[in-house]
Amino acid sequence: MAELSLTKHSQSFKRFIPGLLLTAIIAFTTAWLGNQSIMSGLGLGALTLAIIVGIAVGNTVYPSIHPYCDEGMQFSKQKLLRLGIILYGFRLTFQQVMDVGVSGVMIDVIMLCSTFIIASTLGYRLLGIDRKTAWLIGAGSSICGAAAVLAAAPVVKAEASKVAVAVATVVIFGTLGIFLYPFIWREFAHALPGISLTQFGIYTGSTMHEVAQVVAAGHAVSVDTENAAVIAKMLRVMMLAPFLLVLGAMVNRYVGEVGTRQKRITFPWFALIFILVALFNSFHFLPPAMVSGINVLDNVLLAMAMAALGLSTRISQLKNAGLRPFLLGLILFIWLVVGGGMINLLIHHWLG
Repeated sequence: MAELSLTKHSQSFKRFIPGLLLTAIIAFTTAWLGNQSIMSGLGLGALTLAIIVGIAVGNTVYPSIHPYCDEGMQFSKQKLLRLGIILYGFRLTFQQVMDVGVSGVMIDVIMLCSTFIIASTLGYRLLGIDRKTAWLIGAGSSICGAAAVLAAAPVVKAEASKVAVAVATVVIFGTLGIFLYPFIWREFAHALPGISLTQFGIYTGSTMHEVAQVVAAGHAVSVDTENAAVIAKMLRVMMLAPFLLVLGAMVNRYVGEVGTRQKRITFPWFALIFILVALFNSFHFLPPAMVSGINVLDNVLLAMAMAALGLSTRISQLKNAGLRPFLLGLILFIWLVVGGGMINLLIHHWLG
């Protein structure tokens, strides 16, 4: 009986292998591409490249092999995603909050809340976008880009097409920001006396989408700007877990309108574990080499999840989404650049 049970489990696991291998190949390929100077210069990291390559494969080769790969692909998109978000906590410590000061914390909180409120309100009420898509675009714009979209997707139970649309807005407007922010510093900083390179870094980190994009834009200004931008951005990333808890409560409130059949209260446990992992990492119990290895593994897991998302996305679905989601992304981008700049100036002046 034991041998029969072992054989059964072995056969069950084999069904996942083709899809897992496919997403892993895309993940490692895009990890290599992301380290190339031309890609890093554009702020296109492994996560963004993974979904782009995944969409390309998903709309060409994948339809002919999907019967063999679907189960592994779904496993990557769901289970590996949650594990990747949990392990993301090893990138953060609560000590990082102290490095940006009270002003940095206040700016990040205000920008997160205001951006998501704008996305939820304008997206659903003014533009007529469904709540799932509006929430995902708001999550990506207000916290940490594609990673936030991926983390929010299972909480709101969003379809792959809606996730892909939200990620697309992050890619388009976040990439534009890489070139815009250094331009703002060069052309307008002289009109704002008293704004330091560090303060401009906080502005950059508190308003740009992706971590890679923040690094690229900050580096183009100065080392001080880059360091401050990364710290401010990491603070926003730390807010991902409490944000997911609040988002889960919002989903439960609108449970009848988001189309799910599940009536009981659902709790995003992986978000709570994410917080606990970040807290654990704050005490530096693990040696740096081990944490570095965990982060490498986490990059692979998140890239595999992105690849799976791309594989399950069809170009026709993006076309059917229309222009309204991208208009919402544009509105949020303008708010982040202009409104975020005003909020940064007010907070620095108030606390200065």
